[in-house]
Amino acid sequence: MPAPFHEVRFPVNLSYGSRGGPERRTEIVTLGSGDEERNALWRHSRRTYNAGPALRTAQDVALLLAFFEERRGPLHGFRWRDTFDHASAPPGVAVRPTDQVLGRGDGRTTTFQLVKTYGGAFSPYARPIAKPVAGSVRLALDGVAQAPERASVDTTTGLVTFRTAPAAGALVSAGFAFDVPVRFASDRIAVDHQAVQAGLVADIPVIELRP
Repeated sequence: MPAPFHEVRFPVNLSYGSRGGPERRTEIVTLGSGDEERNALWRHSRRTYNAGPALRTAQDVALLLAFFEERRGPLHGFRWRDTFDHASAPPGVAVRPTDQVLGRGDGRTTTFQLVKTYGGAFSPYARPIAKPVAGSVRLALDGVAQAPERASVDTTTGLVTFRTAPAAGALVSAGFAFDVPVRFASDRIAVDHQAVQAGLVADIPVIELRP
């Protein structure tokens, strides 16, 4: 049974000022010779955030508490806008349908997963994107932009389904904005209203849900 998820975004004004980013899990063994052996335990990174630094007023606290209660704490997942990484293009650059390569057509496959690739020359990492923003996805085949009716986009999974399979060898690409699927990382929120108004940081951890 799929974990409960609410397709609603955490208030963006409370995302600005938050802190966080990707985490990896790596096993490192130091041998008797002093050499190291390193092994990646996770295939995909997992992002964590803290919404506490964004709380500045009593109104912010009230908005957070209402959102937390409606999600029943960590029970229901929700969307999070990563203010530094929420589009297929670099910050400040407009999204284009050629931003990210999804794969190549084979004349039979109609469905492709949205991905964002990081790095290039050495060992690029392809991150699955499961929560594209509705209406933001633009597609291209061999660099030629496609009409929206050429394919459908599932904004709950990030799957793109073409009505007709792309021709064999055709380069499938996309541009898009996206959110991160997350949940609250704690069953409890403790906020000192006076401390928030005095500029002290509360601790509101949020953790990514893997697709």
